[in-house]
Amino acid sequence: SLYVSEYFSQSAQKLSFYSWYGNAKLFHFHVPEDTVLLRWLLQASRGKGPECTSMEITVHFRHGAPPVINPLGTRFPANATVRPSYNISITLSSAVQNTTFVNVTAPAAGDWFIAAHLPQAAGRIEVKGFSTPCPYMFQADMFVLRLTDMPVLEPGVPMPLTVVSPAKPLHVKIFVPKHAAGMRFQLNSCVTSEQRACTVRVLLGSITLPQSFQRSLTCTGSTNCSLALDSPPWEKWLQIMVESLGTANASVSVEMLASFTVCRPGSSSSFLNFISLNQSQAGARPGAGGSLAPAAGEAPHNVSGQRSSCLQSQPVVREDLDVVSVRYRLLNGPSVPVSSLSPTLLLLNLNTGMDSGGSLVVNLLLNKTSVSLANATVAACVSAASPVLSLNATRNCSTAFSQGYPLSVSTSSAEAMLIVLYPQTDDWFLSLQVLCPKGQGECSSAEARVTVFAYLTPCFNDCGPYGQCSLLRRHGYLYAACSCKAGWGGWSCTDDTKAQTVGTQNLATLLLTLSNLMFLPAIAVAVYRFYLVEASVYTYTMFFSTFYHACDQPGVAVMCIMDYDTLQYCDFLGSVVAIWVTILCMARLKKILKYVLFVLGTLLIAMSLQLDRRGVWNMMGPCLFALFIMVTAWVHHGAKRRHCYPSSWKRWVFYLLPGITLAFIAISVYAFMETNENYYYTHSIWHVLVACSVAFLLPPRDKHKKPWAWPQKLTCRYQICQNDREELYAVT
Repeated sequence: SLYVSEYFSQSAQKLSFYSWYGNAKLFHFHVPEDTVLLRWLLQASRGKGPECTSMEITVHFRHGAPPVINPLGTRFPANATVRPSYNISITLSSAVQNTTFVNVTAPAAGDWFIAAHLPQAAGRIEVKGFSTPCPYMFQADMFVLRLTDMPVLEPGVPMPLTVVSPAKPLHVKIFVPKHAAGMRFQLNSCVTSEQRACTVRVLLGSITLPQSFQRSLTCTGSTNCSLALDSPPWEKWLQIMVESLGTANASVSVEMLASFTVCRPGSSSSFLNFISLNQSQAGARPGAGGSLAPAAGEAPHNVSGQRSSCLQSQPVVREDLDVVSVRYRLLNGPSVPVSSLSPTLLLLNLNTGMDSGGSLVVNLLLNKTSVSLANATVAACVSAASPVLSLNATRNCSTAFSQGYPLSVSTSSAEAMLIVLYPQTDDWFLSLQVLCPKGQGECSSAEARVTVFAYLTPCFNDCGPYGQCSLLRRHGYLYAACSCKAGWGGWSCTDDTKAQTVGTQNLATLLLTLSNLMFLPAIAVAVYRFYLVEASVYTYTMFFSTFYHACDQPGVAVMCIMDYDTLQYCDFLGSVVAIWVTILCMARLKKILKYVLFVLGTLLIAMSLQLDRRGVWNMMGPCLFALFIMVTAWVHHGAKRRHCYPSSWKRWVFYLLPGITLAFIAISVYAFMETNENYYYTHSIWHVLVACSVAFLLPPRDKHKKPWAWPQKLTCRYQICQNDREELYAVT
């Protein structure tokens, strides 16, 4: 045999602490056919700075679709089927780098996904630039060992083969035809090269994660041993591996034989079904009945003489609506006839390779008036790769190499729903059949009609009122996940364990919005002291901060007067410009120079916020430059007057020192104390402290300007005139 090794690699990704599925970094690989060995090379590393500590990285694996994970232990939506993912932990302690290998023998061909993430996020809101987070990097590489000339086992044809040694197992594959109801594998004439009885182990199927349904068969001696499989995967290659359990030097000769039992539909019942029969690419075909027949290329004597249950297929049209959004429409109407004689089959095509990033929803509704037997139950199974064709005997919806999802409706419970999160890439089947509690003999002619609604959606129920459905991308692969808010959690934001009440949401909105009214005293002081430009800036900041936080709320207490992004930009711009004009006003510059700096600084701040809205230097840069200008101006004034500036100790004690203290406390709260849980009151404290500090720091009005004299401005009956005299100075 000729083996070929192949290597696939993807670029490293920076890991994030987990708070929702978008924090998990996804890697997407494709395993080729005839792969006999798969090896993952997982490389994790961290930075070398003092902020880097020991960390545990969790890595999840899954075949066919992204892994469904739940690191936070939250609840999934009702009717959702969840099977735990296969995962390993990689610890980064004293070592800067960790390399781990994961081997998978006889892996299933197709898409494989790896998701990696750090532990749960701490919840603290970090200001960009104040702290340097430690970088944790993760990279996944894939090595495959592929057999280029794997022997093909033909149905009904005995195939003699030789296992050279226990270290070199034998690999064979067989193609499972469409409509295969069962498969029988038989191993004959097992002898060693020393003409002794041999012991071999046969493994049928491939390994899939998180669950593997690989079937094992151990044959001892020269007697024949066989294995029967129900509902093998349709139109797929099935790998068979034979390994010797005997001595190392002895070769083993075996003879394999495989046969299929096929349930073919009969003639088409209508012209519409005939068109569907010709155009459908996979799955069962419509028909009024069926009979057992050998598969193509199979000898007649390999078919079991017993008659098994055939199938009644309903034509289904796949209608693509959007990205990861599909609706399945039944050509004969949403109501499906179901009988007790044979299962009714519906094909749900999810094999495009881009459908596994959403949620498959199947909803069944029983028409109670159509049930001919009161105590009958309509059993249903949703399965991938192959349908369940014996619902009367297999109530757990299991096929040869997979486990389906059971559903049932009856007159007492007429509706049932199933949600499959991230369904694997494959052909999915919905099988329905009428069952009776005392056996099929009781309801040999029972019938019912069931309305079927099936669709693929990016996020179930669009993540509800407390979540946002986000479309994520890894290279060319798209998948969706829910980002929850207001304390809600879970896969679809249905877990209300830590949810905020409506009263808490209203309180948070009121605190964050009404706390901006503390700018009113600063505006009044600015107007009283003739700082009208500064007062206009404070009014602008108060207005947009109020309505930005009214629109930024995660719950139901939300009001947006304009686009969210516009409100956020105007809020950030107003906050930085307010600090800029306040410090420049304290510098006591000449009017023309002050207003030039006002305009020029505002334009530069607007540009920097457009580049990086949350960068700390967008606020610290203008503040430090304005402080430099203010200190320079104060030194100039002090040197010119030959005493400290400002000269009044009352100005320092009652205005400057309280204002500076409030400003430093506000910066400390903003930078180091805010978390997701306390944001609504810590950020409100930030609003109050900043507004109060502005009122304290504004300098007094110029001495030559008199206060607003509103009575003198009135011209009622008498006009009070004032004689202004200019003093002229003669220069000689």
